[in-house]
Amino acid sequence: SKRIDSVSSFKVMDIFVRAKELEQEGRSIIHLSVGQPQTGAPSLVLHEASKAIFDNKIGYTDSLGIKPLREKISEHYRDVYCVEIPYSRIVITTGSSAAFLLAFLCFFDAGDKVAVASSSYPCYRNILNSLGCVVKTIPVNSRFKVTANELKEFIGKCSDLKGIVLSSPSNPTGSMLTKEEVSDLAKLCEQSGIWFISDEIYHGISYNGLKAETALKHSPSSIVINSFSKYYSMTGWRLGWIVVPENFVGAVNRLSQNLYINAPTLSQLAAVKAFDCLGELNEHVEKYEINRNLLLKGLGEIGFQKIAPSDGAFYIYIDASDMVHDTIHMTRDLLESGGVAVIPGNDFEDPKSGLGSKRFRISYCGSRVDVENGILRIKEWWVGYQGKVKKA
Repeated sequence: SKRIDSVSSFKVMDIFVRAKELEQEGRSIIHLSVGQPQTGAPSLVLHEASKAIFDNKIGYTDSLGIKPLREKISEHYRDVYCVEIPYSRIVITTGSSAAFLLAFLCFFDAGDKVAVASSSYPCYRNILNSLGCVVKTIPVNSRFKVTANELKEFIGKCSDLKGIVLSSPSNPTGSMLTKEEVSDLAKLCEQSGIWFISDEIYHGISYNGLKAETALKHSPSSIVINSFSKYYSMTGWRLGWIVVPENFVGAVNRLSQNLYINAPTLSQLAAVKAFDCLGELNEHVEKYEINRNLLLKGLGEIGFQKIAPSDGAFYIYIDASDMVHDTIHMTRDLLESGGVAVIPGNDFEDPKSGLGSKRFRISYCGSRVDVENGILRIKEWWVGYQGKVKKA
């Protein structure tokens, strides 16, 4: 179809595949590319999954998701954010990817203008483009954020904006909105008749005492998407959720029934126990923070100074424009010659901006050993790469 021409490949996965090919050829590759925690699902989740398989309970569920899991998520909002969200507003999805598709189908029509941050998760653009929406880009500020100030200025130029999709903590930048910034954004969207889709899949992963704020606390019309993939370390279980205003639950349910029937039953049954594993999960975050600090130190020693805040998530986003001409070529050479997989910025930046070839992202949710060895390899490779660039 013509629609497919508007969808770019997800370059993170392209690089992941190439790295796997090199490993199959006998090469040693350090993976600092994909945002996939190495830790795996929590122990209680694994035990509950084993029990469900043994009890042979793996059949269809309600398209909205099983009630015990929806109730657990409702309790999570009460306990962590001090906000009451009835379980009836929560829909369990096949990962956050399905939640984004359901949200975009439910709240936008073809031709609607939907904004994303200039540095953002590429699948926002790709899914919106595939649905015929018009993707608009709002430049991030000096802290790699889009706040109410940037949105208000943009609305002045684009009065018919229908929605905005933002993440905090952000992929790829790691920047985080403060409580006040989330509140101002949610209220501005509500006042302006703009759907605010808040991607909160990295909540729980933040550093230096910072805590992420949910948009649900500041506007009843905010749409929130979360996932069990990141903080809960359950990427392959393909499980997430979306919280929508009560009067849209029926529409999301009808879409889910027809597109997915239900999220994976085994994953749903097991994930009920995920909220009882916070001690184990917070230990993972402590390890991420050690990796983060090691990388920031190592990158600084190489000479990379233009780095996004990295307040949350498990990514470091680097502007290398004063050190290399093209990070797409640089990251390819780092993989092929240096044996380290990282992601060029063209997966995250507005294609028209030219910034994609100036930036790159490193993921640090693997082991400390991988991060330490990755830094050593990057330092060794960097010496040779500078020589290559000078000769070119």
